[in-house]
Amino acid sequence: MNKIKVLIVDDHTLFRKGLKEILLDLPFIQECKEAKDGYEAVKFVEKEHFDLVFLDIAMPQIDGLETLRRIKTINPDIKTLLISMYPEEQYASRALKLGANGYMTKSADPEELTRAIEKILKGGKYLPESFSEKLISYFEKSDKILPHEKLSEREFQVFLMIAQGKSLIDISRELSISIKTVSTYRARILEKLDLKNNAEIVNYAIKQKLITT
Repeated sequence: MNKIKVLIVDDHTLFRKGLKEILLDLPFIQECKEAKDGYEAVKFVEKEHFDLVFLDIAMPQIDGLETLRRIKTINPDIKTLLISMYPEEQYASRALKLGANGYMTKSADPEELTRAIEKILKGGKYLPESFSEKLISYFEKSDKILPHEKLSEREFQVFLMIAQGKSLIDISRELSISIKTVSTYRARILEKLDLKNNAEIVNYAIKQKLITT
């Protein structure tokens, strides 16, 4: 296998450093750079070529899904492995739909990490075996779709940002869309989830374990 260059995107310094140490011990990793958030990751991808990007889902500013969307716009062929504290089928599902090449939790051991990298670099998609079964089951439950699963990708993104306490102005700035557009998304979210206000959005997200408290 040819040596590759990777980028780790995570807002937790200790996690980035630990993952970097593991990666640099692998014989096929030539270089490993770090980005502390989505904005920094986008700047890296604009300026440099990376063979693989490790991307955390839950980050401040712009989250992992939006960062994934942006770096795929810059380089559609870049390989991406989403890493998260959340062993949730819905996050994996949305990540794969946005073009991610794999999804794994931060509790994975180095051996699993190596398997994931090798599979992705060979052109495959990686999900932990037990998680793959859950995801298949998730897709098969078409008659049990939860309200938030009916949201579009952008609606789901705005929904999460509201649930995290971000204002419409903050969301407008981070997503580079008008406040009017954000308000329209918010109205759609409230209608689809049958909710009345932001407080109910927060409570819904907590109940469904879509955000941590």
